[in-house]
Amino acid sequence: MTPEAPANGLERKLGLFPLTNIVIANMIGAGIFLTSGFLMADLHHPGVMLALWIVGGVVALCGALSYGELGAAFPHAGGEYAFLSRLYHPVLGFLSGWVSFFVGFSAPIAFAANGFSSYLTKAFPGLLRPGIIAGPAEAVIMRKLYAILIIAAFTFLHTRGLKAGARVQNALTGLKILLIVGLVAAGFAVGKGSLGHFAAAAPFRFDFGGWKTLGLSLMWIMFAYSGWNASAYVGSEVKEPSRNLPRSLLLGTGVVMFLYVALNLFYIYAIPPAQMEGVEPIAALAARNLFGQSAETVLSLLISFAFFSSLSAYVILGPRVYYSMARDGVFFKSVATVDPKCCVPKRSILLQGGIAIIMAIPGTKLLLTYMSFSLGIFPLLAVLGVFKLRRTGRSAVKLPGYPVASAVYILVGVTILVLSFLERPVESLVAIATALVGIPVYFFFKRSAGGRP
Repeated sequence: MTPEAPANGLERKLGLFPLTNIVIANMIGAGIFLTSGFLMADLHHPGVMLALWIVGGVVALCGALSYGELGAAFPHAGGEYAFLSRLYHPVLGFLSGWVSFFVGFSAPIAFAANGFSSYLTKAFPGLLRPGIIAGPAEAVIMRKLYAILIIAAFTFLHTRGLKAGARVQNALTGLKILLIVGLVAAGFAVGKGSLGHFAAAAPFRFDFGGWKTLGLSLMWIMFAYSGWNASAYVGSEVKEPSRNLPRSLLLGTGVVMFLYVALNLFYIYAIPPAQMEGVEPIAALAARNLFGQSAETVLSLLISFAFFSSLSAYVILGPRVYYSMARDGVFFKSVATVDPKCCVPKRSILLQGGIAIIMAIPGTKLLLTYMSFSLGIFPLLAVLGVFKLRRTGRSAVKLPGYPVASAVYILVGVTILVLSFLERPVESLVAIATALVGIPVYFFFKRSAGGRP
């Protein structure tokens, strides 16, 4: 099969612009609007936090260079699922899909839903205490209830059928970019912030405890950058994949890195570091400090609805992965059922919605660590495969930066996981257990389907 031939009935129609848009749309999600307050609570130093955002962007660019080469060599749908299955063994491909079931889609849905609830109740505080439940726990319960309701609403919506279009996705992505650029520009132009906030830092100690904190913080930041590999998941539909796929990964990641650094400069300019610590709706607080209470309400409402695009995309994409796994005989057969009336994998959508609702109940910070650790494992194995590609002469295109870019990504990625494990062992062990449970599950499905492992 030539690179331009249809793969599994999919036609190569995606050029550089829509591919780059896919990368940007997948990267700009809940992480950038929810993470910086948690980071400052541990780092207490705006300069260190900003430096970590830059380091995270550079690491993501190194990963994008590596995935560009992998995607050009294996221009098929599935991302890590395709790479790991072909480079190593199908069980590793399955495990990446298995982890995606919980962490790649269900957990981010829960995370985005919690973000929506946090910003919505920031705009309308009265929603936290409607008087339904007596006691101080009412605010916590109501915030979780709103998150659960939005997951249920989008799950139900997408069981009714799918009307997807590139123009709608492009518009949503464009609006997100305009929101960030406009916010940063207005903040520095007319906002009442202070450059003195950059110097208002507690001393950061680079001892062993400090390095563990840096590792955990960088892992959270890498979650915010997750999606830098997004266009590799639609490799079967890319025109001229050896050219367009690497370029889309690099362009998209570069744009998002610039936006993330700019937005964090905006946060620091607007909020004294001590006030930033532990704040979840960080952008709302920044707007209040710079423009006043009314601006906080308006921006909180805008950001809460901005979460819809990310949440909806996860609800749409995830069930198609599980549906494909079921068709391959490595997932529950019932999940492969397509509703004859609505023409969607309804059972797959409902299953994902149920898992996401359960995951929405724990705290956002716990969920962030679990997701970040889990999503850091399989890209490392995929990037390691670049060395195998070069050694076996299977590279369709040789991108600049080899072997430094791949080595940097692997070295930093492994260091992040080790330090984060030492800092947050419980959440890290749960993430590892999630992946390991997939091994007997894989062999169970293969034997049930009558296939060979």
